[in-house]
Amino acid sequence: MTARAHTDLIKKMAAELGFDHCGIAKAKQLDDDAKRLESWLTNAFHGSMKYMENYFDLRVDPRKIVPGAKSVITLLKNYYPGAQQQSSTYKVSKYAWGKDYHEVIRQQLRTLLHRLTENIGEVHGRGFVDSAPVLERSWAQQSGLGWIGKNGNMITRQSGSFFFIATLIVDLELEYDDPFAKDYCGTCTRCIDACPTNAIMDNKIVNGSKCISYYTIELKDALIPEDQKGKFADWMFGCDVCQDVCPWNRFSKPTTEIEFTPIPEILNFSTKEWEEMSEDTFRRIFKDSPMKRSKWQGISRNIKFLQSDDLPND
Repeated sequence: MTARAHTDLIKKMAAELGFDHCGIAKAKQLDDDAKRLESWLTNAFHGSMKYMENYFDLRVDPRKIVPGAKSVITLLKNYYPGAQQQSSTYKVSKYAWGKDYHEVIRQQLRTLLHRLTENIGEVHGRGFVDSAPVLERSWAQQSGLGWIGKNGNMITRQSGSFFFIATLIVDLELEYDDPFAKDYCGTCTRCIDACPTNAIMDNKIVNGSKCISYYTIELKDALIPEDQKGKFADWMFGCDVCQDVCPWNRFSKPTTEIEFTPIPEILNFSTKEWEEMSEDTFRRIFKDSPMKRSKWQGISRNIKFLQSDDLPND
């Protein structure tokens, strides 16, 4: 089989596994991204996420993750829900409404790599979904899938930005997509203007240490800084504000992935039910959810932080 035939086969199999988009780029060192990442770390925009400082050389060169790597396959999986949370309750970021995406997509990547080996022959590779030192958004842009918006998210013209990004690095020579060259954010500043904590800067840089998602998920301190009181707009786990206001997300369509079906309690719990939830109840309901990452203690901390913001307790 030729590189063209291999490429067509990979994209066909990716679609069969439920991925919405697939792009392929030549494995190489990302010099410009290396400079941006170094500057971002130097400015301490990663806050207490010290793991971001590790494996710098691997982050900017996939050939150091998979020896002999020739291609980086980027896959997008839509998670936009077809339902809504009730309006007067604590908010949970849409990505966490269903089953943990790490588990869902990791299995699909394993299946894809297995099918490649079955159809092509021995292929060495590794698949990642938000779990390794890989610059996923940069590779999505390099493989022609979209551009990185002012809010730091990868945006597609066809259907916005509510996607999980998965990466499969392989030692197989393929035909490569052209990088996505244009930035369609233009002069729009809706995400910058709407960010509750002013975490989005005007030069496509996000200060991660000021993001609500950072405070409610990544920050492991016992308390959230008091100077953030009143800024969280009821967000208990993560934040979708910069995506919700993005004009490109008017093209978002509900996901067809059954595993991302929203957990009923996320849609229907009142503030009182969230506040009175026991640790046993949390473990039972959210055992397969991304919310388990914060554990009951983290969710309780976040709720207590928000309780003084006068949400109706019903």
